[in-house]
Amino acid sequence: MHTHEKQAFLKFFITYFVSVAFLILAAGYFYFEQTKNHYLKMEEFSLIEYARHIKMGISLDNYKKKYHHTFISTNNKHIDIRNFTINKYEFSKLLPMNRNGKYLQVFKSKKDFDNKIWSFKSRVITVQIFLLLLFAFLSYRLAKSALKPLQESIHTLDKFAKDLIHDLNTPVTSIQLNMKLIEKIPQLQETKALQRLNKSVASISELHENLTILLQEETFQMTNVNVCKIAQEVVEAQSEIYPELDFQVECGNLKAKLNPNAVKQILQNIISNACKYNSKNGFIKIYTKKDALYIQDSGKGIKEPHKIFERSYSMEQSSGFGLDIVKRLALAMEIKVEVQTSEKGSRFILHFN
Repeated sequence: MHTHEKQAFLKFFITYFVSVAFLILAAGYFYFEQTKNHYLKMEEFSLIEYARHIKMGISLDNYKKKYHHTFISTNNKHIDIRNFTINKYEFSKLLPMNRNGKYLQVFKSKKDFDNKIWSFKSRVITVQIFLLLLFAFLSYRLAKSALKPLQESIHTLDKFAKDLIHDLNTPVTSIQLNMKLIEKIPQLQETKALQRLNKSVASISELHENLTILLQEETFQMTNVNVCKIAQEVVEAQSEIYPELDFQVECGNLKAKLNPNAVKQILQNIISNACKYNSKNGFIKIYTKKDALYIQDSGKGIKEPHKIFERSYSMEQSSGFGLDIVKRLALAMEIKVEVQTSEKGSRFILHFN
């Protein structure tokens, strides 16, 4: 799955499963409470039945192990007939005996009730766990089914994009070769028109490379690469296009498990943008600290750094083209990209864990 497909799958799965799980747990809780109250009512009725046997003088042989009673005087104090007390070890209830203020207080052990409640609670929990597992499986299947049309659409678009990129490869290569021939004409050298054309060709080539790498996201092969070596290669290429800028590379031996083509494209986009939107005769500094690569420029800064990775954000507002692709490639390789900016320039920090 692509990263965005995984995110869509997890969102659907979590939303559906959490909703169903909440209903299952809520239904189980209310069912348990309702049944528990029913059991308590039965215990209260059993106390009333025991008191009835006492009043009528019926044998109490069947009640001796679990029940006992006592007679108390309430001094004519009114006692609600609905009284029913639940203590730690037993139930109790007061029932009137005669008109002289005598009451019969009957007791019953809670042991059988507690065992019954524990057994019932275990059954409810077992059923809930079974239902949660069942609906987890159903949620997984539904999420996969819901994702299938999206995957088919993405596959169709990917195929179309790959065919398009393949067809563009020939004209892009032809333009680059012809530009090299044009640059050799003495009359055209050092002209601003040629410089602008050269930068436009570089942008087209960069777009072509971005799309090529992006469509390989699903089949990324991760290997141990030297990030500093790749950064140096990108700097050498950019320094030919922007000879007026001062490139400072103080990169140590930073290694990480990455896709070399993808990480090169990330560095290409960030460094290219730093060049395009730098100040006149500015600088670009690349250095390392621990497991992070820093790319710092002397441009005018970024107005809304939290939006620069959005495709709809224009180049004039952000630091340039291709940062949405930087975000996707970095996410695919689990690289954390941090942006710091001020009026004196911007700094991109790539954290390789």
